[in-house]
Amino acid sequence: MIESVCAVIFDFDGLLMDTESTSVASWEREWERWGLVLDRKAFFVPHGGDVTEHRYEVLASAVGESFDRVASHERRTADRDAMNVELVLAPGLSRWLEEAADAGLRNAVASSSDVAWVERHLRQADVLDCFDVIAGGDQVETHKPAPDVYHLALSMLELDSSRAVAVEDTAHGIDAAHGAGLACIAIPNPFVSQGVVAHAELVLGSAAEVSLTEALRQVSAARATANRLTSFGRGHEDERPSESGAL
Repeated sequence: MIESVCAVIFDFDGLLMDTESTSVASWEREWERWGLVLDRKAFFVPHGGDVTEHRYEVLASAVGESFDRVASHERRTADRDAMNVELVLAPGLSRWLEEAADAGLRNAVASSSDVAWVERHLRQADVLDCFDVIAGGDQVETHKPAPDVYHLALSMLELDSSRAVAVEDTAHGIDAAHGAGLACIAIPNPFVSQGVVAHAELVLGSAAEVSLTEALRQVSAARATANRLTSFGRGHEDERPSESGAL
């Protein structure tokens, strides 16, 4: 498999750059301004897409009639954006992008966020030119765990799913990649435990742990093992005796 890989498709939020932490921090601060505490367990949802309005509805319900939606939004997004300007690529990913370029691999993004959001932050990190394709949530009908954005990225790359590997930070992101037929490397964000993403072909604490070449080698080995087990199971099913004459 590793020899056939032509592209690596990255998620964005929480994977390439830790916009998840700045988002959570901005919401926690906004709740604190009203003398309230954000419930992190209820904050995260098992799907991609914009849930901002729902989060404001929850905050408004907790605050009551004095809640000012416009002022709250302006204050929170300004706070978030001030933190985001300090963001850089997550550990090890600059080296992965360099390795990909040296190996002639293409890099792509498949995100539930809008293309403009992704491009803005990659440009800030001075790596936008490292990506051949950016597929965003504003270009598809349904978000992760639906595989739509990965199908779009593959279409834009003009590649079959066997020629690319995805890199994700959440369980629903992995499900989306698998749904598009892609093998997946998981690098969970700070709010996701490694156990939740164990169904990925490879789970890492960060991209700094191994080279991209080694990560792709391990993914290839995991896929080969899974395929052998699947073939073995099917073979045993075919060998089961017919029950047509039983009793």
